[in-house]
Amino acid sequence: MTADPNTLAALTPGDRIEALRRRMASIPARTDGAAAPAVPTERAEARFETRPETITESAISVLEVPPALASLLPRGGLARGSVVSVDGASSVLLSLLASVTGSGKHAAIIGLPKLGLLAATEMGADLTRCALIPTPGSAAIDVAAILLDGMDLVVLGLAGAAVPPSRARAVVARARSKGSCLVVTEGRWDGADIRIDSHVANYTGIGQGYGRITGFSVDIEVKFGRGIRPRPGRFDLSAAGGVVGWTAHAPEQSAPLPLPQAL
Repeated sequence: MTADPNTLAALTPGDRIEALRRRMASIPARTDGAAAPAVPTERAEARFETRPETITESAISVLEVPPALASLLPRGGLARGSVVSVDGASSVLLSLLASVTGSGKHAAIIGLPKLGLLAATEMGADLTRCALIPTPGSAAIDVAAILLDGMDLVVLGLAGAAVPPSRARAVVARARSKGSCLVVTEGRWDGADIRIDSHVANYTGIGQGYGRITGFSVDIEVKFGRGIRPRPGRFDLSAAGGVVGWTAHAPEQSAPLPLPQAL
């Protein structure tokens, strides 16, 4: 069974992941001074560039996000073929992952060995639909480019790195060609279509008769395009009916206790 991109769509989810794993295993290890493998150069990748007027229907469809956050996004979800930068409270990233896999789509998580997958399952994530590559080393971007062929959502942790614009454009062109959404975090990726920044504003429970944290509020700001005003919002994250989810902020339930670190 080959990993030809033209046949991936016809494979079962298990066979598709196995084919992509074989492609990842073929990536040679990098050494200092060696040329970067796997991801085509900007010039070679130019054939994948897709102009707005020729984007297919699958490329402009969206992946589901939590209903409370949908109002902040231009299309009410994560647009296929786009690159989204997510930074700040990890709960935002986890909730996006939960919505996508919980709706029956497939996702890959690359370079995030400390990501709280238990929290993701509490938000409704289906980990059987996730491919995990926690420690890709220097091949992280190469692996992401390969997985864009067969996954609906690819989450890439940059480990604080800044991706060169020419390399970023090559991967962006691949995402557009394949109709996948690339989410990058913990680093710099110039030219992202949407940037989602967040921080924990306060939490509930402590000092309110509970003796423990029962939830917290997160300020989220979405930026998309120059000259367009960012969309801000505050949301509460708490458990209801055994599922952790977002709701519109309820000021009367919150105690303004600062929590500077991201959760």
